[in-house]
Amino acid sequence: MKIQYKQIGVIHSPFKEPKGVPIQPSAARGVRGTVEVFAEYAPGLKDIEGFSHIILIYHFHLANHGKLFVRPYMDEEEHGIFATRAPSRPNPIGLSVVRLIGIEGNVLHIEDVDIVDRTPLLDIKPYIPEFDIRTVEKKGWLERNVHKLPEARDDGRFVKD
Repeated sequence: MKIQYKQIGVIHSPFKEPKGVPIQPSAARGVRGTVEVFAEYAPGLKDIEGFSHIILIYHFHLANHGKLFVRPYMDEEEHGIFATRAPSRPNPIGLSVVRLIGIEGNVLHIEDVDIVDRTPLLDIKPYIPEFDIRTVEKKGWLERNVHKLPEARDDGRFVKD
């Protein structure tokens, strides 16, 4: 079975390369960008302005080929790729919850952007706390490292050669 996705738009941000990008939206507070939805998909934006936050699903187009073990940004030890949010994955799909500031035609103005400029957009979904927030009992290896998030930045280790 072959699975194929279509790019529906492009994400624009102030980050021209992966190195230095905050590694999660909560560490990118106030960073603004835009999402340009291609004209053929723009009608699908109807009613999106009613949401304060949206989920962007995108393709990590600059990430190197996925490995099953990686040393993530906030740890010195290797972990299984599925126990991390590293961009170098078997299917390089990214996910970010961002604040929707406004909409002009087919362009969404967003904030809290942790995404490299010109990243291909795959999908948009509304963020709904009643659907998306869960009580968490365990944070795995990140339990001892999550305090590093505010200063953690992409250091280029997962970029294509």
